[in-house]
Amino acid sequence: MTGAGRAALSIACAAVAMWAAGGAARSSQRAAPPESALVADLVAANRILVMEGVLDGMGHVSVRDPRVPGGFLLARSIAPELVTAGDILEYGANGEPIDARGRTSYLERFIHSEIYRARPDVQAIVHCHTPSLIPFAASDVPVRAMYHMAAFVAEGAPVFDIRKAGGVTDLLVRDAPLGRALAKTLGARPAALMRGHGAVVVASSIPNVVGRSVYLDVNARAQMQALALGGRVTYVEPDEAKLRMADPNEYARAWDLWKRKLR
Repeated sequence: MTGAGRAALSIACAAVAMWAAGGAARSSQRAAPPESALVADLVAANRILVMEGVLDGMGHVSVRDPRVPGGFLLARSIAPELVTAGDILEYGANGEPIDARGRTSYLERFIHSEIYRARPDVQAIVHCHTPSLIPFAASDVPVRAMYHMAAFVAEGAPVFDIRKAGGVTDLLVRDAPLGRALAKTLGARPAALMRGHGAVVVASSIPNVVGRSVYLDVNARAQMQALALGGRVTYVEPDEAKLRMADPNEYARAWDLWKRKLR
């Protein structure tokens, strides 16, 4: 081999070594896969919410991704009852999938990205179209806590009117500005209703957000029944609710039961 050939070979080898080192560095910078237990609970949450009548072919539930600041895990665009571990996508803080690989996303993923951005305390979010909540979102009758299982709405739930944020729309939270407007309406509350649409529920964990979503539905139906009686309705008071909500695992027993029913 000539001197020029040896020099060229040396340069090529050096380039390959640099590329390999860069690839290793890039690989080391990638986040490790999400915890399988977290993904399993997210899949279970989808199935449970359908089983309990909170979701049907529409709606979605997410969990904050502890590995990515502002990131979250959410299924691809699919009916909740059909969600499997392979359908879970990783999202960045901007609401865009990190590695979609051709899989489509829910149009309203910005509900999740903007609430996680505004609420560091929130670890899980449900967006639903539960029929019992629609009347309260469309009227001036506020949803109130009827019993201890729904104590988290003792102070009511604000109503998001998308017209005030986006004018005339198709009622879907299709982008980050509308997501931010919804997050602003939600404020520090555990739930917000959405006029002409449904609701959003937040909590500190997947079991708690599922529990809140299920019992908010039960509560709404009970409240309508109580109002139909025509007499005075006595609601759970905020000071009572505060004591009830001191338990960080308030729905643990129900969560265990619901997961077992899925087997």
